[in-house]
Amino acid sequence: MSYLEGTIKQFEYYKSLGDKAMAQITEEQLFWSPNAESNSIAVIVQHIAGNMLSRWTDFLTTDGEKEWRNREDEFDAVITNKTELLRIWEQGWNVFFNAIKPLTESDLERIVYIRNQGHTVTEAIQRQLAHYPYHIGQMVYLAKMMADSNWQSLSIPRGNSKQFNDAHFSQEKQRKHFTDDFK
Repeated sequence: MSYLEGTIKQFEYYKSLGDKAMAQITEEQLFWSPNAESNSIAVIVQHIAGNMLSRWTDFLTTDGEKEWRNREDEFDAVITNKTELLRIWEQGWNVFFNAIKPLTESDLERIVYIRNQGHTVTEAIQRQLAHYPYHIGQMVYLAKMMADSNWQSLSIPRGNSKQFNDAHFSQEKQRKHFTDDFK
């Protein structure tokens, strides 16, 4: 598996964590925040989508911080319903995946700019591979708090680590991506 294939699988995995977390809570809970200085899941989604639209629209030829982006607005509760929230979530991911899926290994050393700072394509991808899961982790944490005892684990359920490991160690060694276990 190439760097690009593995990285795309990781992004798909993190998107699925966000999808599954949002699916476990009510529409009202998507817009709840613990205090005035904290973000709701909806605000986090607005920010991730805004970042994706800016960074990945024409990312090989234009700066990743687009003039039309208003990052500050991403942190205000602009969206007020689940349908619109999921629409921008999907829109951001579509722009992102449409930008990286056609890349080839030879594209990885090309230089792209974010706020006028040069990055290789690999560095730009790695930057977002740290950024998006950081925020998706926040989404999962908030959703898990709100779902409480109704929460359905997104990875290895509590108390099942030994069973999970035993199942893996009972198989022959194999080359596969870790995300294949969590579909």
